[in-house]
Amino acid sequence: MSAAVPPWHMRGELVGACNCDWGCPCNFEAPPTQGFCDGFYTIVVREGDFGGTTLDGIRFVMGGHAPGPIHEGEGTAILILDEAMTTEQRSAVERLWRGGGVGSPFDEFASVTTVWYEPMTAPIDVHLDGIRSTVQVGGGDIYDLALTRVRNPVTGEEEIVHLDHPTGFTSKQTELRMSMVAQFRTDVASYEHSGKYAEYAKIEYAGP
Repeated sequence: MSAAVPPWHMRGELVGACNCDWGCPCNFEAPPTQGFCDGFYTIVVREGDFGGTTLDGIRFVMGGHAPGPIHEGEGTAILILDEAMTTEQRSAVERLWRGGGVGSPFDEFASVTTVWYEPMTAPIDVHLDGIRSTVQVGGGDIYDLALTRVRNPVTGEEEIVHLDHPTGFTSKQTELRMSMVAQFRTDVASYEHSGKYAEYAKIEYAGP
């Protein structure tokens, strides 16, 4: 039985990318573009707390693989914790990641996960600049992500696209974009989805 979860909250920003075509059908309750999902969220917490443990300034990456639509389950979960985090902060994020009544969005992802890889620790460098945001884990050797706006296929001009999703559980309003580079490489998994879907959003989570 999971340990009791203390009150917690976090407010910050999210940078995401996956293997879907830009727009990502999952945002509209449709099957993923290729029938499966490989994707990651980078979370940067501006301000937060977990039962008295401050989460201010932490960053972590979570994601993995789903063999079909995410809601059908059988997912594989990966978590990378920034090496700058304290032991208490790492424990707090891992507890949230594993779900089990902690609150949204962690419970939703945990409920469709079957395989849990052991959390990894590595330096996580994030440059938050809206649609120009970048993420590098392990100096880019583990995860390398750079975002840009979607370009009109006829004119080459940048498109500005926002998704208002009041019932969304990862974010309520998202700027849709694409990745210039999106590469993930570890001993347990390797994904390449450069030029596919990416997003940037402000987030605010709390529970239980």
